[in-house]
Amino acid sequence: MNPLQLPLATLVVTIFIAGSTFAADTSWPQWRGPTRDGQFTGPTWPAKLDANHLGQVWRVELGPSYSGPIVAGDRVFTTESKGKKFETVLALDRKTGKELWRVQWEGAMTVPFFAKSNGDWIRSTPALDGVRLYVAGMRDVLVCLDTATGAERWRKDFVKELGTALPDFGFVCSPLVEGDAVYVQAGGSLAKLDKLTGKILWQAMQDKGGMMGSAFSSPMFATLAGKKQLVVQTREKLAGVDPADGKVLWEQPIEAFRGMNILTPVADKDMLFTSAYGGKTIGFKIAQADGKFTVTEAWRHKAQGYMSTPVVIDGVAYTHLKSQRVMAIEVATGRELWTSEQSFGKYMNLVAQGDRILALDQGGKLFLFRANREKFDLLDQRKLTSAETWAHLAVAGDELFVRELNALVAYRWSESSKSGTLK
Repeated sequence: MNPLQLPLATLVVTIFIAGSTFAADTSWPQWRGPTRDGQFTGPTWPAKLDANHLGQVWRVELGPSYSGPIVAGDRVFTTESKGKKFETVLALDRKTGKELWRVQWEGAMTVPFFAKSNGDWIRSTPALDGVRLYVAGMRDVLVCLDTATGAERWRKDFVKELGTALPDFGFVCSPLVEGDAVYVQAGGSLAKLDKLTGKILWQAMQDKGGMMGSAFSSPMFATLAGKKQLVVQTREKLAGVDPADGKVLWEQPIEAFRGMNILTPVADKDMLFTSAYGGKTIGFKIAQADGKFTVTEAWRHKAQGYMSTPVVIDGVAYTHLKSQRVMAIEVATGRELWTSEQSFGKYMNLVAQGDRILALDQGGKLFLFRANREKFDLLDQRKLTSAETWAHLAVAGDELFVRELNALVAYRWSESSKSGTLK
């Protein structure tokens, strides 16, 4: 069916979804949330994580995936890898978990031997603009689907169209949608595509693909030195790019073991925070004079990041390290405030709300701690599952969606706990 000729009932559903994506407290339309910074502005979380405060609503068994769930309107979107041959996208009813539609394509691949322990399954988290869902397949393919029906609107096969090498780790970055464009680190580059047609509008930061190709990190927008720009981290460089024409405004080499620049940099004022596996944690100052940008290393810390992107609260980055501990560090100065004695899983994804942080580690444990400059201030913890939980949390309204390796689980804060406040 032509998506432009959808029946009225479908259009009503589509409009509802489109409207809800702009309600930051009830939707989670992309990786790291509505503003792509891990910040949540909805109902206040209680200080407890037990079943009386956070209850399971439904659970759906699925094939493996690292994609975080996407939430808008009356549905939840997720992905799975099937039988080491197919990649699948599903739309589920938000209230019940009932399957509304599914589509799949051949798209499996095998990652290098030293990454095998983390699996061969789909990695990227989709992005939603309301009526369109943008899904990255492992074999460097970006697919645009209709949110109401799952109908394919367009497909971009970067390897086939550009002749670039298939990245050895697959399409890892999560798409970024803004205005009329979708931005991805694929095809051996940072690329801007027309979100309606998939036409490539420009490419920047080209690489050779293959083992050192594309990126583990994901693009994000930040206003630095007075200019809104795309901040991208490739396997070897950190850069600011003009979204209008793809011009590289500034760039800085980032050292990492085997190019493992995995986390996405975070911005605070004119500072950028990044941290690399086998490298250092570094703060860069971005400045502009007479239309020319400069990047200066403001500080360097010995700690090594791994896969977890930090959240920033009141100028402090709360970050999970390669050592599996959590560190609080001032973004402006690089001064370490504390590092937790407690260790966690290999990965931890973080969502902040005011002065509290909800964190899910790779081992299936959920933590709630306060953003505190003085100490690691743990409020509560709960073992949700014995399964691994590599995907990013989705927090929408009074609901929490957890993508276990082989399931998607919906939780809801209890009515009696919503009015609770931290003391």
